[in-house]
Amino acid sequence: MDASETTTSSPFTSSPRASSSSSPPRPSPAGTTTVVVSPCAACKILRRRCVEKCVLAPYFPPSEPLKFTTAHRVFGASNIIKLLQELPEGQRADAVSSMVYEANARIRDPVYGCAGAICQLQKQVSQLQAQLAKAQAEILTMRSQQESLIAILCSLASSPATAHYSDDDANIYGLPPNPLLSSSNAGGFLDEGTTLAAAAAAAAAPASSWEQLWT
Repeated sequence: MDASETTTSSPFTSSPRASSSSSPPRPSPAGTTTVVVSPCAACKILRRRCVEKCVLAPYFPPSEPLKFTTAHRVFGASNIIKLLQELPEGQRADAVSSMVYEANARIRDPVYGCAGAICQLQKQVSQLQAQLAKAQAEILTMRSQQESLIAILCSLASSPATAHYSDDDANIYGLPPNPLLSSSNAGGFLDEGTTLAAAAAAAAAPASSWEQLWT
């Protein structure tokens, strides 16, 4: 036999299959990242696979499991899915918010639910409207009294000798008694020793000084 035809196996030689299996893994292309999608709160609670086009995923994120738990406790998952499928996408978010609010109200008040909260709010609105009407009526009364007081003061300033007002007005607005209508001057004229300047000073003086002027 020729030496070229003889083959000797060495313990250090490796087969091509072994060399290929021991080769390092190829690096992933640059810029590619592996995204791990977490199931939505609804699928996680229902223990089912969350598909790519899950109807509940946009409205029940994984960070808000209590939101779906509350709605599922009152309405049920099948009813929620059926309701969302029947609505357009623009109205689904509002529908989910309404269901969650109504579910919370139903848990707090199993008898009336959100109707009880609405009735209570309407009662508060009626009470506030009654208080507002009462305050507006008081404001109108105070304005009327203010206008009457201003008219009396203007008449006193323009003609203090002839201006007159009743004793009721004096009691209401805190004015001194009208000297023209006092018991000692029933005829409506001033005493002989009283001048216009004294009448003006008497009208402008406080109530405590009337005795000094007319004694």
